[in-house]
Amino acid sequence: MVDPMQNAAVLWTGGKDSSMALYEADQNGYCVRCLVTFAPPEPDFLAHPLAFIKMQAQALVLPHHVLSISAPFEKSYETSLCRLRDEMGINCVVTGDIAEVNGNPNWIRERSRPVGMIVHTPLWGRDRNALLRQLLDRGFKARFSCVKTRWLDENWIGRELNDSTIADLHIVRERTGLDLCGEEGEYHTLVIDGPQFTRGIDIRSYSKRAVDSLAYMEIHELEFIDHAA
Repeated sequence: MVDPMQNAAVLWTGGKDSSMALYEADQNGYCVRCLVTFAPPEPDFLAHPLAFIKMQAQALVLPHHVLSISAPFEKSYETSLCRLRDEMGINCVVTGDIAEVNGNPNWIRERSRPVGMIVHTPLWGRDRNALLRQLLDRGFKARFSCVKTRWLDENWIGRELNDSTIADLHIVRERTGLDLCGEEGEYHTLVIDGPQFTRGIDIRSYSKRAVDSLAYMEIHELEFIDHAA
């Protein structure tokens, strides 16, 4: 049983994994106080624009904090985690991590250990296909916002995560070894609605852009959508 005095912050990217982690933490009894995004001093996120993330926070009715990080990154992350602990009363961080990336230890666990922060990873080690199915079954809606063109071409940008795209991901996996959940950075998503959202988000206008080995969504216009009564 989770300690009812445990105050949690969800490390937030705006994608499907952090959204599912928030849902799981809430279902498991964690007291989620806020969303937190670590960012460089002048962030320019291609996959998860901050303007979109701020709208998600409004729809979720949760405070959102952007914590600045810079080199040396180990020290910077630990300092930011100390801020969460000392200034905001947070003693637990929740992440949407599913597995080690490239065989490396989990970064947040490594940075949290020296400052005494609890780390909750509700998706860790879960079956990838089952996670994607649960996203749909629980009512999450997401669109592909960024892909590595080694695995997926620009036609994936803007696609909705649904039965059809999951089937297509399986086909790509058979051919290339892609991680179904994009845990190695093969793709990223933006969640536009879900069971905890008080309003949906409509990506009304966007362009497809490419830089180096990435294709991504450049958003031009966003709008809240009220849920039907």
